[in-house]
Amino acid sequence: MILNIHRFCFLNMIMYREKGNTRRLQIGASIFRQQGANTSLNYVTRVLFCGPHFPDSQNFTREYLQDYPMVQVDDIPLENVSAMIGDYDICVVKDFEMNSDVISCAKNMKLIMQFGVGLDGVDINAATKQGIKVAKIPSGETGNAASCAEMAIYLVLALLRKQHHMEIAVKHKRLGEPIGDTLLGKIVFIMGFGNIGVHLAKRLRPFDVKIIATKRSWRDLCIGINGTNYNYDDLVDERGCHDDILKFASKADIVTCCLPMTTETIGIVNNDFISTMKKGALLINIGRGGVLDYEAVYNNLKLGHLGGLGIDVAWTEPFDPLNPILQLPNVIITPHVAGVTQSSFRYMAKVVGDVALQLHAGKTSYIGIEIVN
Repeated sequence: MILNIHRFCFLNMIMYREKGNTRRLQIGASIFRQQGANTSLNYVTRVLFCGPHFPDSQNFTREYLQDYPMVQVDDIPLENVSAMIGDYDICVVKDFEMNSDVISCAKNMKLIMQFGVGLDGVDINAATKQGIKVAKIPSGETGNAASCAEMAIYLVLALLRKQHHMEIAVKHKRLGEPIGDTLLGKIVFIMGFGNIGVHLAKRLRPFDVKIIATKRSWRDLCIGINGTNYNYDDLVDERGCHDDILKFASKADIVTCCLPMTTETIGIVNNDFISTMKKGALLINIGRGGVLDYEAVYNNLKLGHLGGLGIDVAWTEPFDPLNPILQLPNVIITPHVAGVTQSSFRYMAKVVGDVALQLHAGKTSYIGIEIVN
């Protein structure tokens, strides 16, 4: 009886945070009478994390929900997902192919959500046909976009300062070499001016670079970052649309890809694109690995046309450390950690936890995520 009273107290007041402001979500008997509400105090809403990597996603979510026994967070071996997914209400995808076969087994699923923004591994059509909502966590407020922008700058600086050569110099006790380069005065092309691109431009400004960027639509005159409104003209020196990417590539000293993976962007950085780039220009990718054409990138690195490659995402992941492209001295790869920071992961874990609590309360619309179907 005492346990049920405790559960009732948990259900009567759920804390969540919306846009940085702490709010109380009042959950009364009327909500539990709504269609689809879980009226039994013994009912447990079950959340399944799918994917073998990024373990802190489920660890932080469990930590956030430790005082809410009505929500259970699990992660299971990949080979067991199809057999067990039918018992879950929410699936959180992370580096996992949520195809139609898996979705067909999700008989009780109400929501599939990505732990982040990239939904290229989810069959949205199959989920829609089965009446399952699909969602992503917008990167603008989670800290994910800011973290990715910082990683892009890290990769740029590491290539300009010749990180691999510096490591060799330290090993052999040589001082004053190699001679690197500076960002000062460089032209940086941000291809894909979404949340990550905006945060990248904001952080590049103090380096005294010229920023050029392409975006499919520039309809909004300004954008908000952490409570501050910026006019696009404050962040970008020259704006273009998708049709301008080759022209902009020819002007840039550094090209940074911040594009999602779609049917239109797969392999968009191909031999034609790279051939238009300046000889010695740097290529950075923090979007999705498939945006770059592997053969085109590898061949142009070997020929010396590309001055360097910095990537946080690869063509297949985990990427083979013995792949020939990684044997080149002007290539730097990081293990898909651009958005993996304490601040961004804890924020996204909180969003997942809050959504699970809202679902448990019988809500049919959710705060903190963007439904895409």
